[in-house]
Amino acid sequence: MALGFFAWYAAVSHLHALLAVTDLVLLSLIPLGIVVALAAWQWYANYLSWRTGISHRTALILDTWTFLPLYLLWLPLALLPFRVISEGPVVIVTIALWGAVKLAAAARLNQTIREVTVTYLVTRIPLIIIALLGATLIGQRAGTHWAASHDLLLTVWGRWDAQHYIEIATSGYHGTNMAFFPLYPLLLAILGKFTGSHLVAGLIVSNAALYLGLLFFYKLVEHELRDRRVAHRAIFYVSVFPTAIFFSAVYTESLFFALTVASFYYIRERKWLLAGIVGAFASATRVEGVLLFVPFAIEWWAAHRNGEPISWRSVLGIGLVPAGMLAYMGYLWVLVGDPLYFSHVQTHWHRHLAPPWVSVGNSIHLITHAHLPQSIAYQSIELVFTALMIAMLAFGFRALRTSYWVYMLLSIIIPLSTSSLMSMPRFALVLFPIFMLLAIWGRRPVVNNAVVAFSLPLLGLFTVLFADWYWIA
Repeated sequence: MALGFFAWYAAVSHLHALLAVTDLVLLSLIPLGIVVALAAWQWYANYLSWRTGISHRTALILDTWTFLPLYLLWLPLALLPFRVISEGPVVIVTIALWGAVKLAAAARLNQTIREVTVTYLVTRIPLIIIALLGATLIGQRAGTHWAASHDLLLTVWGRWDAQHYIEIATSGYHGTNMAFFPLYPLLLAILGKFTGSHLVAGLIVSNAALYLGLLFFYKLVEHELRDRRVAHRAIFYVSVFPTAIFFSAVYTESLFFALTVASFYYIRERKWLLAGIVGAFASATRVEGVLLFVPFAIEWWAAHRNGEPISWRSVLGIGLVPAGMLAYMGYLWVLVGDPLYFSHVQTHWHRHLAPPWVSVGNSIHLITHAHLPQSIAYQSIELVFTALMIAMLAFGFRALRTSYWVYMLLSIIIPLSTSSLMSMPRFALVLFPIFMLLAIWGRRPVVNNAVVAFSLPLLGLFTVLFADWYWIA
């Protein structure tokens, strides 16, 4: 009933044309809300019973508690005379609590959800504390900086590229903002209508996408290796990687990670159409998403050679992967007359097409001719992480499945071919085959200890630097 009544309140509040038939709308939406809630209750209980093996009755009882947060939807109406709260934030809080209670119930019964949830919480909560302490005790880098919010707890996650995504969500594309692909700012624009803040919307999208990404990554590694311990290590390693701070910031890293891993998961499950749809979303998030076409084709051909017939679903799926990028190119063609403008505008950041070794040579040149220690440090960090990516590519040649290795190769070559190593430590974060390989090696305690000892101190340092407006990737 709360769901239907809130839907009625929101409808008549924003659609004034409905005021003339408000009674009819109320009589329609209240039973509709009850039906939707009961249907959702039954469906999720069936799903929970299927996934965990518990009885349907037990699943219904367990899921009953998750509907208690829905009573928060009465708040805007109860506080209407005081006008202290709008329905947007209430919806967000209600959905968050509803999801959290469902997650807690599922975690009790499902090992995968339990391990992903624990890993997520023990790596994200410390970062929130470190970022806030860094911004409070040290303060931002000297100079005038753009502020995403006046709230310090929130604004520390809106640095550097976050400004572009929030500006696109707020006022659309213009100038150099066209270098950034549309799916992430589109989600910010939609969710921002409910939260009242595109920064808050960005934090919700990034952190929710990270959780889903870790869940898909766990399932993907488990699918490949049939070893839960390796899957657990893989999600932990990627969560504590030195640049994992970007997973929780208003950046595309978490969304792109979730979409690419999910696409690979569905490819390996031979759910071709679903893999293609997810791949299309990935190519609408970042240009590198279109690279999923190649591993998709490799796996599709391997399946065909093993006797799987060519179906319309597989053909349509592989064709959908570049659709996200092509849609954005069409938009740019209409807007500025140049479908490749997202690439051409990269000259603003001194990027242009060049052989891969040129970017390495440029970085070494900058180090040898730098006068400031900070410049030497930045370039050295980029060189070290680039070397790490190339080394993992070499080691993974025999250890990784061909489709994973080829995807990793292309994902390294593309940014290397821009005449600059800028942001390479951040690009390494979404190369999930690296963490699959590390998780396999992590069976040996010495390797596991080395990965953790390398990652955690740098993650803490990079978090403080990011929160204080220092460039890290």
